[in-house]
Amino acid sequence: MDVKSAFLNGFIEEEVYVRQPPGFESAKFPDRVYKLTKALYDLKQTPRAWYARLKSFLLKSRFVIGSVDKTLFLLNRGGDTLIVQIYIDDIIFGGSSHILVSSFAKQMSREFEMSLMGELQFFLGLQIKQGPEGTFVHQAKYTRDIPKKFAMENSKPMSTPRDTRIMLDEDEKGRRSLLYLTATRPNIQFVVCLCARYQASPRMSHLQAVKRILRYLKFTPELGLWYSSGSSLSLRGFSDARYAGCRVDRKSTSGTCQFLGTSLVSWSSRKQASVSLSTEKQSI
Repeated sequence: MDVKSAFLNGFIEEEVYVRQPPGFESAKFPDRVYKLTKALYDLKQTPRAWYARLKSFLLKSRFVIGSVDKTLFLLNRGGDTLIVQIYIDDIIFGGSSHILVSSFAKQMSREFEMSLMGELQFFLGLQIKQGPEGTFVHQAKYTRDIPKKFAMENSKPMSTPRDTRIMLDEDEKGRRSLLYLTATRPNIQFVVCLCARYQASPRMSHLQAVKRILRYLKFTPELGLWYSSGSSLSLRGFSDARYAGCRVDRKSTSGTCQFLGTSLVSWSSRKQASVSLSTEKQSI
């Protein structure tokens, strides 16, 4: 679901005046200015005004805002649940009741000018396949486009993202593209974050490491995340760390992953801020 001209729906609290646009000047008062009553594109407060308008509408509709994610809204009604996630003017929603979902779509269409896209298949670069057995989230198209972007479509694929025999010393632009890909590819999280540490002063070894990741992506473009509909709701977490893994400052690198049933829902790989003892490296 997409809100058309979303930013024009917001109301501004400050006094803002604009000059009359060329060709639309008043014949009687050509030197006067207009006072805005609603938001316009390119105003710095416009995104906030749009969020405030949408938030107010959802709260009046008895939604509850997420305690951590302020763009997540939940509605519980008669034992059924509706979940709404917003990203600027893009909105995805789903629920346990078809009637509740349909009612929300009609409610939004009455309040805003909307374009409904039907079942969710693509959102913020993520491809989503839904079926009775579960949901598969991947970035296959984006993965195939990255090697082309850096003229590596004819390079030899690799079966692993990193050569463990090569150590990167502290001392090219592909890293920004790879960081976005970690949203559905936790298997490259560590090596991408490792390369990102040296983006301020990269060397040829760092460029070669990034190229190897790109070649690995050519070998595994279809990998993604699977969320089974029959999975339990038990929450489990795992963590580990490599003691004194960085040979420059001897700081450890921590890795964590959290599962809801058998589905991976959160993960991280980051360098610790302090030097730890071997017995405490996993708990920092």
